[in-house]
Amino acid sequence: MDLSGRSALVTGGASGIGRAIAMDFAEHGARVLVADLDEQSGAELASSIGGTFRKADVSRREDCRALVHAAMDELGGVDILVNNAGLQHVAPIEEFPEERWEYLIRVMLFGAFYLTRYAIPRMYEKGWGRVINISSVHGLVASPYKSAYVAAKHGLNGLTKTIALEAAEKGVTVNAICPSYVRTPLVDRQIADQARVHGISADAVVRDIMLAPAARKQLLEPGEVAAYVTFLCSDAAAGITGALQVIDGGWTAR
Repeated sequence: MDLSGRSALVTGGASGIGRAIAMDFAEHGARVLVADLDEQSGAELASSIGGTFRKADVSRREDCRALVHAAMDELGGVDILVNNAGLQHVAPIEEFPEERWEYLIRVMLFGAFYLTRYAIPRMYEKGWGRVINISSVHGLVASPYKSAYVAAKHGLNGLTKTIALEAAEKGVTVNAICPSYVRTPLVDRQIADQARVHGISADAVVRDIMLAPAARKQLLEPGEVAAYVTFLCSDAAAGITGALQVIDGGWTAR
């Protein structure tokens, strides 16, 4: 899969899934702009892959607009947009902090809308583009105490389908990736916390708590998601659009 000559903007690119995607894009020849709130890690990654970095809070419309403008100036445009930035907060609905709920929605849904809104006109002009939204298995099913995250990811899946229908005749595909738990620094911390609280091993947390609904009792690796994203950005995937691509170890097969 050759992405030579393509320019990519990856949000939440300093660690985890976003980092793996940025690295895989660069390995396949793309020029990459990494966006994240973590300036040190993001800048180090960008330097290591020959890309560029911009600090941004994608919950802010102004930051999203500035990111796309930076990509225009430094990369000549955005051929590939990966809306990956995300975060989690766990609380019952009656205790969920209102400001936190709104922030999660703004990062994972509003941010994806803003960035796509600003980037897609240039894709239309070129007659080629890829928008990849990193959703979740929780965009398809729900778990308790994650109302903001589940709502944002369900909304992101709906946004994906809608824009795919609008963009289909203009050379632009729009898809979502819906993974189950991926081994990232955030998930590793959750595993350690639950192991301590429940007095069980880390392996037991993954097998019996996190992946209880899944048939395959293993965390996904960031590289597995990145490989799927890179494929969707290739010309071989030109016929795939409006799809919710599930990588969940059989979670939703039940």
